[in-house]
Amino acid sequence: MLADFRDKKMTYNNSKISFIIPAYNCADTLVESIESIFKGNFEDGDEVIIVNDASTDKTWQIINDLQKKYPVIEAISHNINKGSAAAGRNTGIDYSKNNLIFCLDSDNVLAPRIVPVLKKYLLENNADVATFGELHFFKDDIKKITHKWIFKDNQIELKDALAGYKWPGPSGNYLFTKRSWLNAGRYNESIGGAYDSWAFGIKQLAMGSKMITMKNSFYYHRAGHESAFIRDKDKIKPSLIALSVLINFLDLIEEEDVDYIMSKEHRYSWFDNLEKRPISLKKSAVGIDGFKTTNLEQKRHLGFMDKVVKKIKYILKK
Repeated sequence: MLADFRDKKMTYNNSKISFIIPAYNCADTLVESIESIFKGNFEDGDEVIIVNDASTDKTWQIINDLQKKYPVIEAISHNINKGSAAAGRNTGIDYSKNNLIFCLDSDNVLAPRIVPVLKKYLLENNADVATFGELHFFKDDIKKITHKWIFKDNQIELKDALAGYKWPGPSGNYLFTKRSWLNAGRYNESIGGAYDSWAFGIKQLAMGSKMITMKNSFYYHRAGHESAFIRDKDKIKPSLIALSVLINFLDLIEEEDVDYIMSKEHRYSWFDNLEKRPISLKKSAVGIDGFKTTNLEQKRHLGFMDKVVKKIKYILKK
């Protein structure tokens, strides 16, 4: 367990990257992920932080071997398993010294020399978040791509995230500023599964972060992300989890859609049907550059929120 954190004098003007890798029972995939960082993606001043979430396989041994090969790697180990990649990401970011954060899952792989290009793109566009324009899915061999996700060009807005799950947020592997992480309230460690990354991306957008995609760029995402949504659907209720994320931003959503996602008929299924039935934002909530956090309080109406609270209480009683 990390005993103490570094002096937290945030230096938001530096352009170095902290690569954060949450690791749990990933002995079979971790080496390939870490090696991809050092194939032209790591620059002087960057850092690599692996957070072991009390793995029970040989993950910790693999981490020690990687440190011998790459002494720049820093390793942290939770004393107990915290049960989510979100916890590992938060621990790593807490410990990080750089302004820019790239969270890489321990089973995904970066394309060579692509992250420095992504960083330049973020800085040139004065963005808070920069993502690859594509995800290339694979199973065991990155030379054998099973399928791709291709995102819309340029800026991603909250309305895009509420129109389906094929947007950069759910992937969880992209570049962002530490300030955007703080503004979003960190990763939510109570969600877990395939939804903590989705929730974090939603909160970044809802709190005004500028998220842009870089065309003709990609990383390799191990197949299984989509199935995670399906696998977890019967064990947890994604629509209720998603509602818990949106609860603080419901006043930005059209009241008709608020009624829809809280209705008895759709409260457990609206999230699964986003692509067929997107959630719409109020016109007053969105501008050319998205709504600003300084205006959020002005847009909140007590009567509307009272209505929402009453509906939630009703749902909880069911």
